Amino acid sequence: MTDSEIEITARLVHSLLQEQHPDLAELALREVAGGWDNQQWRLGDELAVRMPRTERAPDLQRKECRWLPVLAPRLPLPIPNPVRIGEPSARFPRPWTIMTWVPGEPLDHTSISRGDHAADTLAGFLRALHREAPAEAPPSSDRGAHPKKCTDGFDHLFHAVVPGSIADEVRAVWDDAVAAPEWEGPQVWVHGDLHPANVVVSDGTLSGVIDFGDMFAGDPAWDLAAAWVLLPAGAASRFFDAYAHADEATILRARGLAALKSLFLMLMGQNGDRGLPGGKPAWGPAGRAALDRVLRGRFLPMFHPGICG
Repeated sequence: MTDSEIEITARLVHSLLQEQHPDLAELALREVAGGWDNQQWRLGDELAVRMPRTERAPDLQRKECRWLPVLAPRLPLPIPNPVRIGEPSARFPRPWTIMTWVPGEPLDHTSISRGDHAADTLAGFLRALHREAPAEAPPSSDRGAHPKKCTDGFDHLFHAVVPGSIADEVRAVWDDAVAAPEWEGPQVWVHGDLHPANVVVSDGTLSGVIDFGDMFAGDPAWDLAAAWVLLPAGAASRFFDAYAHADEATILRARGLAALKSLFLMLMGQNGDRGLPGGKPAWGPAGRAALDRVLRGRFLPMFHPGICG
């Protein structure tokens, strides 16, 4: 998942800043734990340096630099915004970016205590984001597909982490999603990767959204899965009331995708417990809690009063 030939150190980042952005080079620099495609360094109080460490990361950064300035003005929560571009050089052969820092604690390191407020906040954010995208917006790929095209991935995760005691319930949620009609609305902007490490929390509620590298134009169900993946138990119904634009088929797809995302978090947690590369020990409990919320939320698609066709 990472390019072991490139060691990204504080000395390297500082030298790049001195060469290309000397007016920022004296700001305090400290590494931020986590990150998948990018290694991140806090720069002063308001900025972050994002250094790509996978083969796909530069393209994801280019996508963010192109589209985040377009999206940010209409979104009700802070998101990262590009401030400077770092050019490839002899010291580091890939482009890199300096972004605005979104303050708050990542949800995989804290919890939401104000569930109703968080549900309203997330619904308002996604209503603002889920507007029709222009023709030149990045298309969906495997991420963004109808659940029926993700069955192999689901089966792999299912067999790896699902306890036998709930296997039938989990499978039923997925089968409902696979059987649901496809998205027939306009291609809307979708974050595409809403999970606990990609949102931040302040004062017990959601206060920012980060890491838009996987954004695309497509089916909003991929983001609506966050009703179960991010929000505490009992908040999904309020979320869908506030969002107010999800029909029954979209909620069925979203709930199945929430199960898929929950299983992925559980696998990453399992890998972390085993000390495997890329493992995230904190993600295991978050994934199991999300899966429990998915299973308790099975009434929503059929009986939820806020559904509008």
